[in-house]
Amino acid sequence: MDVLYSTNPSEIPTLDAAALRSRFLVDDLFIDGQVRAVYSHQDRVVLAGATPAGGPLPLPTFPELRSDTFFERREGGIINVGGAGTVTVDGETYALKHGSCLYVGRGAREVVFTSDGEDAARFYIFSAPAHTAFPTTLVEAGNGTVRELGDAETSNRRTLNQYIHENGVKSCQIVMGVTTLHTGSMWNTMPAHTHDRRMEAYLYFDLPEDARVVHLMGEPEETRHLMVGNQTAVISPSWSIHSGVGSASYSFVWAMAGENQSFDDMDAVAITELR
Repeated sequence: MDVLYSTNPSEIPTLDAAALRSRFLVDDLFIDGQVRAVYSHQDRVVLAGATPAGGPLPLPTFPELRSDTFFERREGGIINVGGAGTVTVDGETYALKHGSCLYVGRGAREVVFTSDGEDAARFYIFSAPAHTAFPTTLVEAGNGTVRELGDAETSNRRTLNQYIHENGVKSCQIVMGVTTLHTGSMWNTMPAHTHDRRMEAYLYFDLPEDARVVHLMGEPEETRHLMVGNQTAVISPSWSIHSGVGSASYSFVWAMAGENQSFDDMDAVAITELR
């Protein structure tokens, strides 16, 4: 488990591309046969990737958490961005096809990941501290709360599938779902916004290997960008915009944790105000 500390927005103008990437970009979550994790001091979230290849892969208890089990004081959302697979939580097995989501509540003790075929499953885990326990719940791809957003004329036609949110799967503080860009659309979340009540992380997936997303970040008046490849995550502090445009259509997992769970609680920033 790597540890990333919080960054003050006043530091952003002093950072070069390598420094920005080291503080906000996570590009090594998915390695065959491993569980890779990053502990971020942005609301103390954990981003992890589990790639079961060659056999079952248990979720370890990382010493940085100072707990007996991973979920002793935490909850998490798990979304499969690879081939079909299963997640077994305390003896109960859940089948997750590509794009499906499993919420795991506080107190779960044993979590094991498996792949169903030669195309390994790739489970993305977003975890945050939890003060109470909610039941482990599976939502299959496409069965969440679906919202159609954007317009073809502005190249941001997209389908948003809310899984864990105030009117869906219950959690202590996580809000999580998947957005898929329609063919011919490249922009996500433009005009951009911030939400000072919570942080957010994006995991870009279903992006061709030779394509990239230009992810915009930073304060609205001091923006920077990151070049992002397939199955790569970006950590977005509460003060930062989070928007991007790709060289091809793609999907992304969005996940938030912090002060509230109101999806529409955001502070819009007009395109003309960005610098």
